[in-house]
Amino acid sequence: MPARSIATATISFGLVSVPVNIYSSGESKASVSFNMLHKKCSSRLKQQYICPKDNEIVTRDEMVKGYEFAKDQYVVLTPEELKALEEKATSTIDVLEFVPLAKVDREYLEKVYYLGPDKGGDRAYRLLTKALEESGRAALGQYAARGQQHLVLLRPLNGRLVMEQLHYSDEVRSTSEVPVPEGDVKAQELKLAMMLIDQTSSEEFEPSKYKDTVRERVLETIQQKVEGQDITTQPAAGGGGDKILDLMEALKQSLAKSKSGDDESEEKSAGEGRKKKAS
Repeated sequence: MPARSIATATISFGLVSVPVNIYSSGESKASVSFNMLHKKCSSRLKQQYICPKDNEIVTRDEMVKGYEFAKDQYVVLTPEELKALEEKATSTIDVLEFVPLAKVDREYLEKVYYLGPDKGGDRAYRLLTKALEESGRAALGQYAARGQQHLVLLRPLNGRLVMEQLHYSDEVRSTSEVPVPEGDVKAQELKLAMMLIDQTSSEEFEPSKYKDTVRERVLETIQQKVEGQDITTQPAAGGGGDKILDLMEALKQSLAKSKSGDDESEEKSAGEGRKKKAS
């Protein structure tokens, strides 16, 4: 079943216009949400806003929006003022410059969308996609939607265009804010770490190999509750969870474990080969 477009836009670079459809790149299934219920009667609870000064419930028609410019001091903006401040949606993705794709740091990434050609835009769409592939560059631009102006990056992928919504620079924290104590990396430890990486490396990125087992377990438990089954707590896995290993020892054990797994795979393959010969 083909993907359904969520919006339309026009890519503008130089004097070239490319009408496109915008598609969501994925479906979020990250977490299972729960509702808050009244323990006594299982009724779903409603959220209310309470004024701590007057100790009374405030209804929506009595609320205003304010910005805290100093401690406990707010400037109030009316709905009309807020509306006037919104960026007008132009449905245009204005390309401002082309940058080397490899130079765009991944921490700027916020959301991802797919772009497909809209009616009459096939040739220009293919041209832009091919040009980006050949140049190794990506198109950096801005796109106004839902009252906001977004920084976006257009890059080619499998003959299609991908639009990445980026954070602005003042929204991204510097890595220097993360405290890391000074120290040296020991040559022997580095050698073992590199060996471990080599042993457990893959040449392809295959996300389909991995599943969200926590989400699956939660949904399974919920289904059991729906069907009236009792929920039992699984025993905790044993095995020295509190033991702190020396870094070098941990690397050696990891290598040994990885090698053991490879040997078992080879033995299994050899056994299957002998069975085939015998038959």
